[in-house]
Amino acid sequence: MRSVLALLGTIFFTGAAAFAQSPQPTLRSYFANTDALQTGGVRLIPIKTPKGEFKVWTKRFGHNPRIKLLLLHGGPGATHEYFEALEGFLPAEGIEFIYYDQLGSGGSDQPKDDDLWTIARFVEEVEQVRLALGLNKDNFYLLGHSWGGILAVEYALKYGANIKGLIISNMMMSIPDYNRHAETVLAKQMDPAVVKEVKELEAKNQYDNPRYMELLMPNFYAKHLCRLHEWPDAVNRAFAHLNKNVYVLMQGPSEFGASGRLEKWDRKADLKTLAMPTLVIGAKHDTMDPAHMKWVSQQVKSGSFLLCPNGSHMSMWDDQRAYGPGLVKFLKGTDAGKKTVTF
Repeated sequence: MRSVLALLGTIFFTGAAAFAQSPQPTLRSYFANTDALQTGGVRLIPIKTPKGEFKVWTKRFGHNPRIKLLLLHGGPGATHEYFEALEGFLPAEGIEFIYYDQLGSGGSDQPKDDDLWTIARFVEEVEQVRLALGLNKDNFYLLGHSWGGILAVEYALKYGANIKGLIISNMMMSIPDYNRHAETVLAKQMDPAVVKEVKELEAKNQYDNPRYMELLMPNFYAKHLCRLHEWPDAVNRAFAHLNKNVYVLMQGPSEFGASGRLEKWDRKADLKTLAMPTLVIGAKHDTMDPAHMKWVSQQVKSGSFLLCPNGSHMSMWDDQRAYGPGLVKFLKGTDAGKKTVTF
């Protein structure tokens, strides 16, 4: 009996000591910056690729030894900028997060070699970024939005042992399913005359015709991409800085479905192998089918589902009441040892 009590005491004090090594951050520790050179958290990370070495841009916001959230932006070829909405939620909760422009995007190097733009190479890039930033299974949370959701899942399927929590935001797990949804649901919600004219312009490969955007902005983007009457500056900047070469090569030129290298991507059958706590975020007015998103949360081993009832593809902007607090609840719940979170 005495030996059992001694063993329990050892376990207790060992666990308590481990917990004490990673306390919740204070205001002072969260904003502390002990770097010799004050860079505002910006760090250029060297990335090795089959085509040589390049640098990618990252920026850390805050310090939290237990919750470090790496953000994977969409596109492909967009930038971290539209994630700036999260600054209104995460710092107040002491959550550390890292902006990151993928190779070919924003502040990162932008090589012209088309062979670089593959899912497999992007996955290895994320792993190199993780290692450089010192993220590990005890603190590493990965959020992928849109294309970033594809990248996050692909990373999790290969390097899942490194992840403490996964967030799939506004991205279906099958491009063929998304293409069907765009054709059978989204297109049918639009004026048939508008759809007809859009299809005619696409058939003529006139994606740069001003008329193309004149039709898409009020009839598609304003309803399914960002529903705010005036788009936030961060969203406009992200679109203005889009690397169209990467985007068109992988996504394709049309906004009514993917036709590039991602056209046949489908990971539905592999979701059951994802064991880490996973939050799936969908939105009622999204380009991505919210019913599919809920289904995804039921396929992973420890899935939670957050629906943004007023949101679209950029629900971190047009449904902040749901997105921001929901993300915080998941991060803190997972940190506390919960496998799933109810919203």
